[in-house]
Amino acid sequence: MSFKLVEPAPARVNRSELSVPGSSTKLFEKAAKGDADVIFLDLEDAVAPDDKPQARKNIIQALNEIDWGNKTMSVRINGLDTHFMYRDVVEVLEGAGDRIDLIMIPKVGTAADVYAVDMLVTQIEKAKGRKKKIGFELIIETALGMQNIAEIAAASPRNESLHFGVADYAASTKAKITNIGGPNKLYGVLTDPLDASGRRDFVWGDMWHYAISRLVVAARANGLRAIDGPFGDFKDPDGYTAQANRAAALGCEGKWAIHPAQIPLANQLFSPSEAEVKQARRIIEAMRQAEASGQGAAALDGKLIDYASIRQAEVIVKMADRIAARG
Repeated sequence: MSFKLVEPAPARVNRSELSVPGSSTKLFEKAAKGDADVIFLDLEDAVAPDDKPQARKNIIQALNEIDWGNKTMSVRINGLDTHFMYRDVVEVLEGAGDRIDLIMIPKVGTAADVYAVDMLVTQIEKAKGRKKKIGFELIIETALGMQNIAEIAAASPRNESLHFGVADYAASTKAKITNIGGPNKLYGVLTDPLDASGRRDFVWGDMWHYAISRLVVAARANGLRAIDGPFGDFKDPDGYTAQANRAAALGCEGKWAIHPAQIPLANQLFSPSEAEVKQARRIIEAMRQAEASGQGAAALDGKLIDYASIRQAEVIVKMADRIAARG
């Protein structure tokens, strides 16, 4: 390990993160009774400009009066380039009590953006004597944000997670796509001729692979959670499953749900299976036995395992334990 030790963000179960517009009060109770790990009450893209002041009031009332159970509660504020942002932070933090856990900052472009919100939040916490420290969720959804992602991830001790905002990122980079997440039929490669007839196959690729990979590296290097963003077609569970699986394979530990139907998918896909947990525990136990006999490696099921194997296994076991403790 490096001499520099990375302090991990607070351990939260973050498999599914449900978006709920602050202007749609009829959805609040349904969300509270659902199974999402995290809920963010939205003041930004899902709320029309004229509705934003009332949406703030709705969210404050909901955080004070609704029983949200053991869910982690977040509020997505408006961007720093709008005149709504400072009132979002001030009114919500001064009026919402201790039920709010996180603030989600959209379209973060530089570390200074995070610093600015941190300063405001810190002043409010001190002025109001708030006991609970507010954490930050940061959405990377512009070319500027992706360029500065390493500095952004390290910008504040309040940072807890990085999220990939695929739709705005596509717009920012002028990508030729209108889907929210998912594949692009134009993004692929043509194989060499496969036979004498000259037949060739077109193989689709994942146009978001680089962005997700870079986000995961920046997040993990700073002890943060890496969360994949939305998948727009909520009537396509197979498409959602494919995107979630590739995000999990790259190191994400959760994904947004823009519709309640996506919540059980995310919870299942980002939870280690019973077989995976059993195998992880076997690896840990085999290495303990090897260590007791003075060995730094062992064989299990015909495969080499060593201390790196323990670290991999511990990730799975710790996640399973957190999910079990959450109930």
